[in-house]
Amino acid sequence: MSNPTAAEQVSARIHVIPDFPEAGIQFQDLTPVFSDAAAFKVMCEALVAPFAGRFDILGGLEARGFIIAGGASILTGAGVLPVRKAGKLPRRVITETYELEYGVASLEVHEDELPAGSRVLVIDDVLATGGTAQAACRLIERAGWNVAGVAVTLELEGLGGREQLSDYEVFSLLRA
Repeated sequence: MSNPTAAEQVSARIHVIPDFPEAGIQFQDLTPVFSDAAAFKVMCEALVAPFAGRFDILGGLEARGFIIAGGASILTGAGVLPVRKAGKLPRRVITETYELEYGVASLEVHEDELPAGSRVLVIDDVLATGGTAQAACRLIERAGWNVAGVAVTLELEGLGGREQLSDYEVFSLLRA
């Protein structure tokens, strides 16, 4: 019997929840991956592997991206840059506002968190329409840092996320 790939291990643990948070949505619940240490480790390893040697820090997007970036941080020795929702950081921030299908949202980082030119690998759980990841990339660049790439566990195809990030290298472990 062969060893399952990282994608197979992670996929086997994702729970699909129909009609959540509303009718017609097939919610992809990655929390079972987080609670399985072996699957979590291989997921984190797989997400950073394509970018090995090309990043200085992991930019975890609130909130599940924090979890993944934290795990990958331990494996790589890179720190975590929290990319937070507005109003959560105590020092001076840079803010990037972006549109959602139901309104607007904002992401923030501390403006003095990293040296200029730092290479940030953006990490998140799911890539759907790409608005959040695109806003994070713009925010990182406005701060004077470089986007090393975008790594996500699951890409929902057909929603245009990858197209929104066409200026960046995007790696997704799984596609649905």
